[in-house]
Amino acid sequence: MAASAREDGARGPKQGRRGCEHYDRGCLLKAPCCDRLYTCRLCHDSNEDHQLDRFKVKEVQCINCEKIQHAQQTCEECSTLFGEYYCSICHLFDKDKKQYHCENCGICRIGPKEDFFHCVKCNLCLAMNLQGKHKCIENVSRQNCPICLEDIHTSRVVAHVLPCGHLLHRTCYEEMLKEGYRCPLCMHSALDMTRYWRQLDDEVAQTPMPSEYQNMTVDILCNDCNGRSTVQFHILGMKCNICESYNTAQAGGCRISLDQQ
Repeated sequence: MAASAREDGARGPKQGRRGCEHYDRGCLLKAPCCDRLYTCRLCHDSNEDHQLDRFKVKEVQCINCEKIQHAQQTCEECSTLFGEYYCSICHLFDKDKKQYHCENCGICRIGPKEDFFHCVKCNLCLAMNLQGKHKCIENVSRQNCPICLEDIHTSRVVAHVLPCGHLLHRTCYEEMLKEGYRCPLCMHSALDMTRYWRQLDDEVAQTPMPSEYQNMTVDILCNDCNGRSTVQFHILGMKCNICESYNTAQAGGCRISLDQQ
């Protein structure tokens, strides 16, 4: 009965139903781990207590004639096209999205291929406009997204590279910006804040502190340049003397100059 299971995402009672919410394909994968039929590994993993190894898939079932056969792009019985794109390594069937298989990543990526390069140190395919212009972190793609705690390397969601080099799912990055602007791992600014810092300069200048605080200084640590400096305390923010960022944290107690006490 396992081979005819109809869990969510697998072929339903209606013969010929094509694909699932994840992929457009004309076949079901026969999971080598449990012999069940699922449209894709994601549908399998959401319904089973184990994961489907895409690389070990050997057989598929045509959604039209229901013939189980070796994994291939076209049905050997009725010529149904299982996928406009087919990778014989990942056993990925889908409509054409200009996919390509990256040997270094070990999986298929959405292209076109000429628009991406593989960063060996980050171990991830990145957009060509980031080549030589991003901070590399060893095997950063093998870390989970710090927002949702789910895998980044094999995720179908595009990864967003922060200026600090850390990665987030793009959807998680967009949600994060609704609440703040710092990398959740290192607290570095997650986008260019220069214009906002200059606006904050004006607000600080227009908001004098009460007289008892005007000569108060404080030691700060900058989250953007990692520099330490001593600056005048201000309730709106304390600007780094090195890089002029307001992304700072107090690193010591407040003190008043001796000649002002």
